[in-house]
Amino acid sequence: MTAVNLKSDRENLIEHLRHEIEDERVLNAMARVRRELFVPSSSRHLAYEDRPLPIGEGQTISQPFIVAMMTQALKLVGTEKVLEVGTGSGYQAAILAELACEVITVERLQKLANTARRTLEKLGYTNVEVHLATKTLGWPADAPYEAIMVTAGAPRIPQELVDQLTMGGRLVIPVGSHWEQDLLQVIKQEDGFTAKNLTPCRFVPLIGEQAWIEE
Repeated sequence: MTAVNLKSDRENLIEHLRHEIEDERVLNAMARVRRELFVPSSSRHLAYEDRPLPIGEGQTISQPFIVAMMTQALKLVGTEKVLEVGTGSGYQAAILAELACEVITVERLQKLANTARRTLEKLGYTNVEVHLATKTLGWPADAPYEAIMVTAGAPRIPQELVDQLTMGGRLVIPVGSHWEQDLLQVIKQEDGFTAKNLTPCRFVPLIGEQAWIEE
């Protein structure tokens, strides 16, 4: 697969996403970030198919449509500090770094965290910090955040993460069972939060004290 072919595949993917995604800033960010650099070399020819791909350690890089929808739901304007829970390959963090002022991302698997950090540094992203996750969900040390994205499925909306949002802040999170979830957009309010169902989805389980227990 040549660089020319991958560029053409990326352009075709963006046109495909444009049928469902309205935020041009999100589409432009995804056009700038080379997804093939975040997947194993054996999968690079599949980088711009609209589907998840394995990245090792039992984890996946999300389907581009889901990446775009989750990013759009954060309603970023460029001034925000954003938290990502579940770094994975680092691809979603790169998209967020294109659209926000500062990105804090946490990953519970050391190998993935190290690989993502190297990739992001190599690509010149200076506004992203990659941390190894603790048992506490999120990264309270740098809270509050205007936006939080969770790239793993939770059994419920974790209050721990809502507490790390600014008032009016947005949390995008898959909520449901181990096998299937609904993607929710949560907005923090004075008296709690509101939640909007965006689409059915399927993510790996979110592990933590207010999520699933590691088996």
